[in-house]
Amino acid sequence: MSKLDNQTIQLALFALVALAMLAQAIVMFAAFLVVRKAARTADEKFEAFQSSVTPLINNTRALVTRLTPKIEQTADDLAALTHSLRVQTADVQFAANDFITRARVQATRLDAMLSHVLDTLDRTGHFMSDVVNKPMRQFSAILASVKAVVESLRNGAPGPDSHSNSRSNPPSRDHDMFV
Repeated sequence: MSKLDNQTIQLALFALVALAMLAQAIVMFAAFLVVRKAARTADEKFEAFQSSVTPLINNTRALVTRLTPKIEQTADDLAALTHSLRVQTADVQFAANDFITRARVQATRLDAMLSHVLDTLDRTGHFMSDVVNKPMRQFSAILASVKAVVESLRNGAPGPDSHSNSRSNPPSRDHDMFV
């Protein structure tokens, strides 16, 4: 065996490749068994999960099926309510604007009426003042002249000497006379 020929080397290499392939096949078979066991375990866990989740999904689906018409009805009712509120808001706003406009017109009318009344009262006051004051002044003038005549008659008629005696005569009280 000292001489290794080409055939022997090839045979040894062939045996070595076959042995490597056998080891690879064993490792692959072991990996297959591990993966199969993991798949069974995952399948069992998935079945357990599915059996616990399926009633929840079915209940949720039934709930959604039951609530869908109610939700749609509620959405329709909300849309109708919103529309109704918009219409009522517009009506209230129109009524408020109308009320404000009427209040302004009435305030303007009331202001004009009060201004007219106050102007009339002012003119009436001036008229009454003139009507009362003018006769009162005339009456006062008449009384003052009567008083002057009575006092002059009481003191006596002044003669031609009265001008020279005017300093000795007491002053007359004619200062109240208004003519």
